[in-house]
Amino acid sequence: MPKDVITSADLAELRRTALGTANPLGVAADLADAVEQGRLADPDDAGDALALAAEIAEVRARLDAALRYADRAVAAYPSTDDVRAGFARALRARIMFRTGGREDEAMAELAALRPLLTEQPEAPSYVSAALDAGGRSATADEWLSEAVDTLLGERATAAEAPERAGTAAEPAVEVGPPEAPGVLFFLLQQRHRVRRNLNLPHDRHDDLADRVEAQLVRRAEQRQATEPDLIFFPRPEFDRLLAEHPELTEVYGPDWDEHRARLEKQLVRLANAGRGGLSVLTGSVDGLNSFASRNSGEPGDAGIRERYARERSAQPDAHIPWPPERNDACWCGSGLKYKKDCLPRSRS
Repeated sequence: MPKDVITSADLAELRRTALGTANPLGVAADLADAVEQGRLADPDDAGDALALAAEIAEVRARLDAALRYADRAVAAYPSTDDVRAGFARALRARIMFRTGGREDEAMAELAALRPLLTEQPEAPSYVSAALDAGGRSATADEWLSEAVDTLLGERATAAEAPERAGTAAEPAVEVGPPEAPGVLFFLLQQRHRVRRNLNLPHDRHDDLADRVEAQLVRRAEQRQATEPDLIFFPRPEFDRLLAEHPELTEVYGPDWDEHRARLEKQLVRLANAGRGGLSVLTGSVDGLNSFASRNSGEPGDAGIRERYARERSAQPDAHIPWPPERNDACWCGSGLKYKKDCLPRSRS
């Protein structure tokens, strides 16, 4: 039965589950109706809802409906500068390729999005996916390669600039912090994927993609091992922690819901950066107090919390494997299913 009001969290859940429902096309139609009838909790979600409807219809091979939804999604974004507008336009191009007879229109749409390859981290993925759908993976390789060259050329000094015909070493590459890799990382990643699918030989940019990915994994591992805000305090412990040490509110969150949301978001970022074997690191007030006392410090000291996190990470019983299966009990101990509790918090 359609919901009276569809929230952003509902859209996130439908993105994960709609294709597994008994009537996915009915879900798509309801999303479009919700936009038309003003049933979205946040009117700014209109483009997202229509793009999701288009994706569902596309997967179910209802391409005429998919294109109608995609047209409406593009029109729903008030600014072409909106990152989501780029995705909607690429989605429309992808559907145009699949309807047949509109290849030139699809290519024109993607050509207009090409400058975003060096500006928005999401663009390499959705532009290359659309080109793949149109049988133009070789064009994707060309565009992504040129975008990589552009960014590397902008970042290199004259002494470090790669010599296309020579053997100069790659310049040092800054990809951004582990929780938010930069545009270059996503360009290299998508280019690497496209070239593998084309069975092209490994080149120096592919080598750079491997090195950058390894760099991000190392940074993520270091951050997980030392960042004190990755310690999880179960509900009774968290309440006691803030009662005894109110100065830690900014570190661990003002309430338990925010505490769990921060952890979930950080773990998702680490996973997206390529980190495997993640876990939630549990802590206790007595443990933190005792560690601070033994080391002549205070729980409010960042160095003390960092060293306490390291000590806990060495103890196998301090780790809760993450993520659980969607229908399994949530890692936070609330008793609810993961999909109903902390999983949506990563998107809040």
